[in-house]
Amino acid sequence: MGDTGTDRRTTRTDPQQEPTPMPRLALYALTVCALAVVAAVVSFVQGYWIGVVWVLLAGLSSNMAWYYLRRAKAERNARAATG
Repeated sequence: MGDTGTDRRTTRTDPQQEPTPMPRLALYALTVCALAVVAAVVSFVQGYWIGVVWVLLAGLSSNMAWYYLRRAKAERNARAATG
């Protein structure tokens, strides 16, 4: 009853009240990076050379996290500049 078919979350008029989008891909990449570093340390401590692969994965995921964080920051700045 009383449903007008509009969603209040999408009809905001004040841009100051919108929450900043959380860069989830950056957080996921940071999580993968941390887990890869732990796996690399464990592998090297146990004497396995497969730890090199974990180090490479940690480097890749840290670069992905940096990229997604910078992209989110640029989007926020662009949104703030347009009003």
